[in-house]
Amino acid sequence: MQPLTPQSERARPPADVPAAAAQAIDAVKVYGRGETAVRALDGITVAFDTARYSAIMGPSGSGKSTLMHCLAGLDRLTSGSILIGDSDLGTLDDKALTVLRRDKVGFVFQQFNLVPTLTALENITLPLDLAGRKPDKEWLDNVIGTLGLGDRLRHKPSELSGGQQQRVAVGRALATRPAIIFADEPTGNLDSRSGHEVLEFLRTSVRSWGQTVVMVTHDPVAASYSDRIVFLADGRIVDEMSEPTAERVIDHMKRMGD
Repeated sequence: MQPLTPQSERARPPADVPAAAAQAIDAVKVYGRGETAVRALDGITVAFDTARYSAIMGPSGSGKSTLMHCLAGLDRLTSGSILIGDSDLGTLDDKALTVLRRDKVGFVFQQFNLVPTLTALENITLPLDLAGRKPDKEWLDNVIGTLGLGDRLRHKPSELSGGQQQRVAVGRALATRPAIIFADEPTGNLDSRSGHEVLEFLRTSVRSWGQTVVMVTHDPVAASYSDRIVFLADGRIVDEMSEPTAERVIDHMKRMGD
């Protein structure tokens, strides 16, 4: 793992890159109708800055996963707007939305979602292969080297540990150099050591390479790797925290539960 660049030296986006990599504007998401309707997002407005590591936290049912899915273009709002950079997702048809997700968004999930018949390298380059694009060899080598996967590239997922599989999934998310990476409980199936390695790499990708990461997590330790936490409850943003520590997050979650 490469040493982390101090936060003050974190890579900054070029002047022509939007300050917000993703944002929600008065975002409302309602599931169902009538008396059974559930208002999962209740008028959320929030921006996630380029080249920063953000976390979204909240109790079960708070809307954190719904917010991430809408931000990533995996689900559509009932009303309001979602922007990835300058692109308003609500104006895109399904084909254009698919292209935007492929070219500008990376995903890391709790379930590694690797293709079992492909090698680690083939899984990493899969998004590029599907898009008919050749990888940037220097970038790909940098990602693979930082992830420590150089001696595992020919292995199938079944031949890798859980931590190695998740590192492959992170490499796949970064292979296209996306504008933003969404991570949904990325350490949920990992032991503490493997989880630390994955979170450390995500933080390195932000501070050394100027990547943007938005992570949903319930884990205070995982959240402490971020630059900023947005707290949700009942589909609304109820608080934020900058430069979090695990202890501060735990105390805050306790107060939210009171």
